[in-house]
Amino acid sequence: MHELELIEKAQKGDKNAYGELMSLHHRTVEKFAFQIGVKADDVQDVTQEVFIKLYRFLHQFQRDRFTTWLYKITLNSARDYYRKEQREKDKEEKIQEDVNFGLTTRSAESKILVFEEDRELHEAIQLLDEKYRIPLALFYFQELTYEQIGDVMNIPLATVKTRLLRAKEQLKSALSQEGDAEYGR
Repeated sequence: MHELELIEKAQKGDKNAYGELMSLHHRTVEKFAFQIGVKADDVQDVTQEVFIKLYRFLHQFQRDRFTTWLYKITLNSARDYYRKEQREKDKEEKIQEDVNFGLTTRSAESKILVFEEDRELHEAIQLLDEKYRIPLALFYFQELTYEQIGDVMNIPLATVKTRLLRAKEQLKSALSQEGDAEYGR
């Protein structure tokens, strides 16, 4: 069944069509969430939030490009998730120190990023400011056009181009510094 047919049926309350829509886009949401900085341990939670929001607001979808709309929901869900998590963490810090946090994140990431180069690239991308990290992930990993990126992020086309250029420069610099350090230069 075609994506638009699934959307129309899901908008009319067809739960099977919504399930197919979820299956069709589940991996895309997971990958994008991870690429924009969602920790490996949190990807499933954020993905679940995305599909809950999608279900609640599917009636508002107006025949734009569905994946662009889905990227917006994913981006906002990731931001909301970490705002909420930060509030909870602040509360917990007042009660006790969470010693295992760093260890669990590291082990989950090592399962996802198999090759050392992938791990190094991912870590370098994660060090970029969000305004550079997100367009980079959308362009190179999700293969969106400049116009689509601008739509997802609500920024002008010129800003998209500038941020991508700066992101590449910063990434190149970070990776060359890492390489220099590795080889003792």
